[in-house]
Amino acid sequence: MQAVILAGGEGHRLRPLTRSRPKVLLPVANRPIIDYAIESLLQNGIRDIIVVAGYRKEQLIRHLNEPGCNVEVVIQKKQLGAADALKCAEGLIKDDFLVLPGDNYIGPSAISAIKDRKNAMLISDHPHPFNFGVVDLKGEFVSAICEKPENIHDFPVSTGVFSLSKDIFGRLGEGEIPDLISEMIADGLKIEAIHTKDWLDAVYPWDLIKMNRSILKKISPENAGSISRNAIITGPVRIGDGTVIGPNTVINGPVVIGDDCEIGPNTCIMPGTSIGSRVRIDPFAYLEDSLLMDDVEVGSHSRITNSVIGEGTVLADHTSTRKAEYCFESGGYYGTSEFGAIIGDRAYSAPFTVFSAAIAGNSVFIEEGRLIKGNLPDNAVVR
Repeated sequence: MQAVILAGGEGHRLRPLTRSRPKVLLPVANRPIIDYAIESLLQNGIRDIIVVAGYRKEQLIRHLNEPGCNVEVVIQKKQLGAADALKCAEGLIKDDFLVLPGDNYIGPSAISAIKDRKNAMLISDHPHPFNFGVVDLKGEFVSAICEKPENIHDFPVSTGVFSLSKDIFGRLGEGEIPDLISEMIADGLKIEAIHTKDWLDAVYPWDLIKMNRSILKKISPENAGSISRNAIITGPVRIGDGTVIGPNTVINGPVVIGDDCEIGPNTCIMPGTSIGSRVRIDPFAYLEDSLLMDDVEVGSHSRITNSVIGEGTVLADHTSTRKAEYCFESGGYYGTSEFGAIIGDRAYSAPFTVFSAAIAGNSVFIEEGRLIKGNLPDNAVVR
């Protein structure tokens, strides 16, 4: 069987994190999101994999050219939606195939449930169905799909994973894939709905915190670093090559730490935390339920919780992130969420900075002793 992974989108709602990388390459539990989809396919014996790249395609192609990742890449020249992206792969499709979004976590059991079904779609429950295609069911089959509806809370949503036959390409026009499914249903074709819990999506940047926490629960312990005999490590913790864990540091898994990091001494890293490679955590810092990308520095006596910290960002000593309510508008929908901070790449905050439900853009500069709430655009300077 073949599989097509759609990976051409920009992920605009995840800015500032997707300003310099496609959404599919956002690291969650220290791996790009697309890797989970590829691994799930391979675990199910599906090795004929086509990836449709678009936004910042060079980065994705470079990643997919790494050893052990045997996929074929086609290019979507303009980001015109999922149906257009699928059409880019038409010349390579031989028979029935799977379609997957490359920017979702799709676990092995989800692929196993749909791979042998013909004309089927994966559905799942979601607390905020207004961001997805809501699925109306008649028995075990789909009767209708409503894209991004309002005031619907108890219906399952489409995960964007479909099992389709090659004749779908005869229907591809300007509509999106849910429109094609609705057209097929109207023509009398039955589309089987298969429910899964092994699926996660990150629509907004704070969703990455939940995704990170969930994926970390699946890790197994591994240590390739150097750990002080006075450090205390409990639960599943994965430590990369060349990483040094200082004395009196406490790590309570699930936690993953990349290569060549300096952790501690006297730091505390609590569950739900992923730390990229070449990260430095200074003494007496506390981290919990957060995602730190590569080359981040966290100063001493800092407290980072419920946050996403972009690549190369420096948080000086006594920096803290405080979980609070954040109000947002998206496509006419108004909602709220709670988190500490979302900080883009190469940002800098001076000592005694406090972030409270803040989204700080790439390359921001914040002087000492500031309280940051709400949004800071890229390159902003706070004096």
